Amino acid sequence: MKQDRQLLVITHLSQLITLVTGFGSLLLPLVLWQTQKEKVYQMDAHGKNIINFQLSLIVYCIIFIPLILLFGLGLLGFLILGIISVVFPIVNAVKASRGENPTYPLSLNFIS
Repeated sequence: MKQDRQLLVITHLSQLITLVTGFGSLLLPLVLWQTQKEKVYQMDAHGKNIINFQLSLIVYCIIFIPLILLFGLGLLGFLILGIISVVFPIVNAVKASRGENPTYPLSLNFIS
């Protein structure tokens, strides 16, 4: 296995593809993780964290849809999720470039 911090950084930043295309924040990191987890040191751990985070965001979005009718709490939830989904991939890309482990808040453990 080789150590490739640049690919780890790209994998974290690939979640931001949604800002450009409107979709792909789960698909692109999933493809990078599946194709490189056996070749790049720590890609498996980073990939699992990213996929768990993206799946958690989807679950929270589904939960917030009916909450829109309840005093607009769903809109506040979507705003908070939007900020988290942009800030934490950038923060964890910086951590990956330093060799640290990523941490995503509100991340449910789907893949362990």
